[in-house]
Amino acid sequence: MPQSFTYSRLVQFAETDLAGIAHFANFFRWMEEAEHAYFRSVGLSVRTEYQEMEIGWPRVSTSCEFFVPAHFEDQLQIAVRITKMGEKSITWEIEFSRDGARLALGKATTVCCIWSNEGLKPIPIPAEIRLKLYPA
Repeated sequence: MPQSFTYSRLVQFAETDLAGIAHFANFFRWMEEAEHAYFRSVGLSVRTEYQEMEIGWPRVSTSCEFFVPAHFEDQLQIAVRITKMGEKSITWEIEFSRDGARLALGKATTVCCIWSNEGLKPIPIPAEIRLKLYPA
C-alpha cells in the first residue's frame, strides 16, 4: 500500500459553534477536501477527462468516528490512505490529528463512474488511473 498522503488545514471560525468547537458535519467536508488534494497530488482530479469520457468518483459509503473535538484555529493534519482498491471502487481511510493526537477516523468508499446524459455508470478503474492512485 502506498504511503499516506497528508493534507493540512486550519479550522475556520465559520466551521465552529459559539464555543469554538468544530461541527461534526465539517469532518465529512474535510474528508472530501483531502481526497481531492490526494487526486491533485498524483496529477488527477475527482472529475477527470479520460479517453473522451468524464470520470467521477461518487461515494457509496461514508462514516466517521470521533475521539477528540477540533477547535477554532486548530491546524489539522488529515492523512489519506487507500485501504482497498477493487475493480471499480476505492476504500479510503482518513485520519484527523492535531499535534500527533488523533481526533477522528473517517472511512469512505467511492466508485469509478462515467458521467453521461443517462446519469452515472460504474466502470472498471482504468489501468493508468489505478497506477497513479495506487502504485503498489
